[in-house]
Amino acid sequence: MLQQLLQDYGYFALFLGTFFEGETILVLAGFFAFRGYMDINAVVATAFFGSYAGDQLWYYMGRHKGRQILARKPRWQAMGDRALDHIRRHPDLWVLSFRFVYGLRTVMPVAIGLSGYPPLRYLILNGIGALIWALALGFAAYHFGAVLEGILGNLKRYELMVLGGLMIIGCILWLRRRLRNNGKGE
Repeated sequence: MLQQLLQDYGYFALFLGTFFEGETILVLAGFFAFRGYMDINAVVATAFFGSYAGDQLWYYMGRHKGRQILARKPRWQAMGDRALDHIRRHPDLWVLSFRFVYGLRTVMPVAIGLSGYPPLRYLILNGIGALIWALALGFAAYHFGAVLEGILGNLKRYELMVLGGLMIIGCILWLRRRLRNNGKGE
């Protein structure tokens, strides 16, 4: 049942997850690829395209309505101001690496667009950054499955428990972030 569900909807869910955020769902997909439910190359490609497309959209929204977007949430406004400061000092470095900094995934492309960073340069460097991120995180999760299996022996006996635990951890992190953001008036 899990295999059929992942074959039918797994890549679409991965695309949507990486379009909007990404880390947790990519780790799960990498682990599922290790278990043979998904193909690791397709996981990396899907994560790349989802991340790249989402960040391109946020960048262009930042170019055209960046201040309005950041003003909607006080926390985003503060983060956007800090992001602009970082971008002014090391613009190319931040374009390549922002997706590796937890909590900046949505705000940073908006701030980069707002900063006046050149569109063609962003298109290229964002693509390189998205590719490095998808490869690094996807294959790390895939190999984590191998390490986990080595530690636990026959992972098949523990598969549902491990998958359930990973899903619970992902949900807790997501809920915790939502509750923290809602508690700050967002």
